[in-house]
Amino acid sequence: MDKQHQQQLSLAKCSRQRYNEWIFRDVPSDITIEVSGGTFALHKFPLVSRSGRIRKLVAERRDSDISRVELLNLPGGADSFELAAKFCYGVNFEITSGNVAQLCCVSDYLEMTEEFSKNNLSSRAEEYLDSIVCKNLEMCVEVLQQCENLLPLADELKIVSRCIDAIASKACVEQIASSFSRLEYSSSGRLHMNRQAKCEGDWWIEDLSVLRIDLYQRVITAMKCRGVRPESIGQSLMNYAQKELTKKSSLWNPSSQTKVDVVSSTEQERLVVESIVSLLPVEKLAIPINFLFGLLRSAVMLDCTVASRLDLERRIGSQLDIATLDDLLIPSFRHAGDTLFDVDTVHRILVNFSQQDDSEDDMEDASVFESDSPHSPSQSALYKVSKLVDNYLAEIAPDANLKLNKFIAIADTLPAHARTIHDGLYRAIDIYLKAHQGLSDQDRKRLCKLIDFQKLSQEAGAHAAQNERLPLQSIVQVLYFEQLRLRNALFCSYPDEDHKPMHQSWRISSGALSASMSPRDNYASLRRENRELKLELARLRMRLNDLEKEHVCMRRDMEKSSSRKFMSSFSKKIGKLNLFGHSSSRGSSSPSKNSQRTDSKITERT
Repeated sequence: MDKQHQQQLSLAKCSRQRYNEWIFRDVPSDITIEVSGGTFALHKFPLVSRSGRIRKLVAERRDSDISRVELLNLPGGADSFELAAKFCYGVNFEITSGNVAQLCCVSDYLEMTEEFSKNNLSSRAEEYLDSIVCKNLEMCVEVLQQCENLLPLADELKIVSRCIDAIASKACVEQIASSFSRLEYSSSGRLHMNRQAKCEGDWWIEDLSVLRIDLYQRVITAMKCRGVRPESIGQSLMNYAQKELTKKSSLWNPSSQTKVDVVSSTEQERLVVESIVSLLPVEKLAIPINFLFGLLRSAVMLDCTVASRLDLERRIGSQLDIATLDDLLIPSFRHAGDTLFDVDTVHRILVNFSQQDDSEDDMEDASVFESDSPHSPSQSALYKVSKLVDNYLAEIAPDANLKLNKFIAIADTLPAHARTIHDGLYRAIDIYLKAHQGLSDQDRKRLCKLIDFQKLSQEAGAHAAQNERLPLQSIVQVLYFEQLRLRNALFCSYPDEDHKPMHQSWRISSGALSASMSPRDNYASLRRENRELKLELARLRMRLNDLEKEHVCMRRDMEKSSSRKFMSSFSKKIGKLNLFGHSSSRGSSSPSKNSQRTDSKITERT
């Protein structure tokens, strides 16, 4: 209280020194104005001629010869009133972006409008605000800073809304102009956007970082409505969060602040995080995933609302395939008996990723399955996330407080076809078994059921076959698959001896391949094989038709050749009969019989 009193006294002293420089010294004052601890000895006539509020106060107490007036809750305090008093006295001063908001508010409070005097302070300030400030983005930001201490009157006078609209419009125009400057012609003569060129239309990002969070939130909302690029919005949010969250020390060095300061700072940081989460663009890649993880850590640390944390988890889950192991290692900020890392948050992120993958599969139509690509983008994302999860499990496995159910829940979140190789999962389970040697045989069997030993590499299979921490049933499975692999390798080296193991080897590898593929990819593969079989069947039918035509032609040729042979032989026989034309009639009957025998022989030959 003593410090506040001293500050008020010093403020009043400074105000008195300032107004003594421009007040009428040769005319004694007849009214004293008290404003926020400051005292002004002035004259009634200049004030009454410009201010409707002071005129009413003087008129109401005309009989009592009023000499002291206290103006309560005057916006801007003594500094604003001093500017208004200077205007009443005709003292020249400059209206700037640093005082125009104060002048608008104090002129409204003192009723310094055109009703009481022409070219009064209210109209002069409004004219400067509309014609000068609203055409310049930096000035609008400065005015908004001044409005932070003038609310809610500045909002009622629409000073804030006008500046926000001007900022959003200016940023949108600058962005469009910058986009046109980045247009260029390609080698083919087509116009396209050069995305590698630096965008110069986002210079306002640094200017907005000085605003208070409530005004900043309103500015970003207006920009989104005006169509500012999501990438620019994301850059602005990251810049603002970096300045607001790193300049505070309540999270990292609470001992340097008092308890009241820590609570106040924590509340402010919580408000900043929740506001930034609500402003995040809906576009998937507008915000880097490492920034989302940073926000999530801050949200967990500051105990933000559940809605904010769930929103961040959903956004992270939609692009989890580009995350790193360091991103997933979120420290746990709960009681001492909990795990070292926040496993529950990571589990919810994985559930969001799996549900998002399933929903995308349901939304796609059958035309997507007919794609000729061997792996769909979702399968590639599943493969990356499976490797990430296996590395995460290996990192948290040594934690003594990690329960078996939580470990299994994270390992079993992804579908079975996500992992093409189970080496990473086997390594994580082996580390968990080594760190938790008190597990029962039943728990170890539950844990090892997660591993598909047929998908282990040769090195991992050799290690598992000699791993005493595995249950006996698992070791038997490993040895069985290793024996099959060895036998198939031997038969592949000598394929001529027996082809049956070759088919077995093909069947085993084919099953592993189909198991490592998603149902959508299996369906697409079957569709491609079906199309190939139909094409092959069509080719066989065409070949069969060709063969049938050739067969008909060959039969015709054979029939023609047989008829030629018959006529030639018949002509020869006739020739022989002509040679014996002088024989008797008895002899002439015998050639006919011979010709019948010859015909029968020819028929038999044909």
